[in-house]
Amino acid sequence: MKLNLLKAGSLLLLFFFILAACSTNPYKTTNKAHKKKVKLLTKQLRQYPPVHSLSTAPYWVGTTNFSMRKPNFVIIHHTAQNSCDQTLRTFTIPRTQVSSHYVICKDGTIHHMLNDYLRAHHAGVGSWGYDTDLNSSSIGIELDNNGFEYFDDRQINSLLNLLDTLKKRHTIPQGNIIGHGDIAPTRKNDPNWRFPWKDLADRGFGKWFADTTGVEPPPYFDKLMALRLVGFNTSDSIAARQSFKRHWLQDTTAGWTPEAEKILYQLSR
Repeated sequence: MKLNLLKAGSLLLLFFFILAACSTNPYKTTNKAHKKKVKLLTKQLRQYPPVHSLSTAPYWVGTTNFSMRKPNFVIIHHTAQNSCDQTLRTFTIPRTQVSSHYVICKDGTIHHMLNDYLRAHHAGVGSWGYDTDLNSSSIGIELDNNGFEYFDDRQINSLLNLLDTLKKRHTIPQGNIIGHGDIAPTRKNDPNWRFPWKDLADRGFGKWFADTTGVEPPPYFDKLMALRLVGFNTSDSIAARQSFKRHWLQDTTAGWTPEAEKILYQLSR
């Protein structure tokens, strides 16, 4: 009897050991590296006078009026990978040099990977209006999607809740919630054409156009200038046009259509 109880106790202990091992954070090591890097940046900020100071005065004078820089844009991406785990791993390998503030899985789980005030490497080379360094001025949100599939409702619901929080927290303008393909039309097409931009705009996240019934752009309507007014870099006019159509018409076909011109006219006004 005692032997049976001992065996049962040993099995129970083994069960709890396995359970504890399974519940261990698989990113424990990279989290340590994350904390170490944050401490290093904090140390640099605490240096007085500031690092690389160009001051030529005999003593340092620090202003009392300052605060954290705040993000002014949100850039939405699709991961172009096959699972959330794959993306999390990509963002925790130093050699990839890519990251994002948030990753939202298909089931709606939100991973907050980086403080909103720190600079993630998500936007790359691109521009929107006069802003040519979106990494420094934006929050990056990655949606688990390989680029060829629709977005799960649970994922979109989590995104809407997150955008609501970020917009209020950082007073981000409605029109400054855009896609990676908008800021880098020659390189990127994310989030793909299936993304529900209108649903977001109806909730106050991103610009949309007014009813185009009866709208006729004037004969002198300059589509290239209109694209610039919306925010696109038009150095590659074809890429800018395709990005515009993908975002506002969910259209991936080539060329202009009368409806596309009407929508662009409305947006540019």
